[in-house]
Amino acid sequence: MTTHPSGLVTEAFEAQRDRLRALAYRVLGSHADAEDVVQEAWMRLVRQDEATIGNLAGWLTTVVGRISLDLLRSRRARPETAYGQEFADLVVTPADDPAPDEQVALADSVGLALLVVLDSLTPSERLAFVLHDMFAVPFHEIGQILGKSTDATKMIASRARRKVQATDRPAGPGREHREVVQAFRAAALSGDFEALLRVLDPNVKLTVDTPGGVVVTLGATEVAAGARMFSGEVARHQPVLVNGIPGHMSWRPDGTPLSVIAFTVTEGRITGIHIVIDPAKLASIHLPAPA
Repeated sequence: MTTHPSGLVTEAFEAQRDRLRALAYRVLGSHADAEDVVQEAWMRLVRQDEATIGNLAGWLTTVVGRISLDLLRSRRARPETAYGQEFADLVVTPADDPAPDEQVALADSVGLALLVVLDSLTPSERLAFVLHDMFAVPFHEIGQILGKSTDATKMIASRARRKVQATDRPAGPGREHREVVQAFRAAALSGDFEALLRVLDPNVKLTVDTPGGVVVTLGATEVAAGARMFSGEVARHQPVLVNGIPGHMSWRPDGTPLSVIAFTVTEGRITGIHIVIDPAKLASIHLPAPA
């Protein structure tokens, strides 16, 4: 039977909404999924007897955690929906200093590299790490979500922490990153194969989102050989930040977006290139106008 939460409970939920959304986003890596999880938590609150909730913030954290965990596990069963396909979550901004109203979007994108690392964890590890290390949720509460003892939950979180610390995460878009990206573009435009190999990591991964689906190319030689895709005739192009990572954007002569390219740079070499050329996907992303 559906109940109607009191005004105080509704107000308390709204006060928790941003925290719950941030928690779900860190666990799931998708703004859309995070919104759905928070909405589902609200619907469960509507059906819950208020008198049975002693600590609303803790209750909501548990509910959001359980829903997120279920969603993570369903992703593992359907790997085609795993993190990395959420192109609509891309945040593309000019590469110069951000305006004040862009600070929130960029601050949110700073965690992208961590989200990529978290995607390598098991669902239980990811949830335990996010809840404890990022949101200070006590281990016994996390254990209730996971169906584990407090000691077992501590071990899961510790294992996740070791994996995160052992992974080389891309640093922010500093001068070295920009110089590496510029060197790649210059080599691609000039057709300098050897110069391309010097800036590409041997195990570089190229992901291209096309109208026909996602195409993945692995290895420096293969990526360098196909670098002509970076040197097509365009009216203009300019450096941008894609989720805080150095990239480039190109426009056709009529001013419509042609491509968005993000580069992941680790220790002076490009380890990942992500290109979106699908017009439908480009249309779903808020893109800057040509400079």
